[in-house]
Amino acid sequence: MSDTAFNQLAPLIRQASGKTLWLADENLLSARLSPNPAVTVITNRIDLYQQLQQQGWQAQFSDYDLSEIPDQSFDTVIYRVSKEKPVVHHLINEAFRCLKPEGQMFLSGDKSEGIKSYFSKARKLFGGGESSKAEKDTWLVSLAKYNTGSDDFLDSKAYPQLRVCCQDEQFEYWSKPGVFGWDKVDKGSAYLIEHLDNFLMTLPEPPRNALDLGCGYGYLSLNISSLGIPVTATDNNAAALLACERNFERYPLQGKVVPASCAEGISEKFDLILCNPPFHAGFSVDGDLTDRFLKAAHDRLSSRGVACFVTNLHIPLERKAAACFHQAECIAANGNFKLVRLTHKT
Repeated sequence: MSDTAFNQLAPLIRQASGKTLWLADENLLSARLSPNPAVTVITNRIDLYQQLQQQGWQAQFSDYDLSEIPDQSFDTVIYRVSKEKPVVHHLINEAFRCLKPEGQMFLSGDKSEGIKSYFSKARKLFGGGESSKAEKDTWLVSLAKYNTGSDDFLDSKAYPQLRVCCQDEQFEYWSKPGVFGWDKVDKGSAYLIEHLDNFLMTLPEPPRNALDLGCGYGYLSLNISSLGIPVTATDNNAAALLACERNFERYPLQGKVVPASCAEGISEKFDLILCNPPFHAGFSVDGDLTDRFLKAAHDRLSSRGVACFVTNLHIPLERKAAACFHQAECIAANGNFKLVRLTHKT
């Protein structure tokens, strides 16, 4: 699906000649641009990083960690705004630091995504800038770094820092902005753990290992630690991977954290798969995401195993799962979520 906001920036990326930094995130998975040797790309999505590398770009994967970039070292920074405000504020602040005097930052986004507010705040930081309405409610913003000594930095909620974000009777959960639902216990995931025994009762014997598919900060992984089995946690988001690793370090869990999009590159089979799949890609709802998570679960589930999914009630998971699983059964539902048990057994 073409992104109207990114389409405003694509010509700037193609034509860049000075030293340019392109900050790319999940909105851009459909982007197909020929590599430009003047451009360095930093992304926080492992799938986008791998795609860009395959295309020949100078690409880096991190949680938007620009700390190794010297001050005043880029001529241009290009960024299609992300979904979360702390991420956008963090990257505007870092772009200001990394740009040479009179260097430019180009932003694009929709009015509903906060682009006009970002422009107003960032112009105070940079000292100069212009905005123009590009198409429908999409805006293109250019910022010029004139205030080299400005301290009007945007509030990024201390974006780079992991912190205890929430807790329950069992665990303190470390997380940070940039992780989906970073500052709370997800109600769907808690509902799955509440009914975990109902998933496991169909297994002929206890599971030998587990996969947390789309792990976030690791809530599901931590809450099956009582099973005493090795857990592989995987996510495509750099912030989630950092948070999950911290939580694994803090508690006695046999586990490893693997950067992967929908378990791509993982060959092991698992007796237990846990998944609270996202159904948003960037700013839009993406039904294909559910299909990808179902295929990953199918490919990684052992013949004797069970996959435990929790989704919003409106997601037709059972119908979608029928194409690749012998059994797809809703075992519980409340007003918001449903739990679906998937097996290869008839």
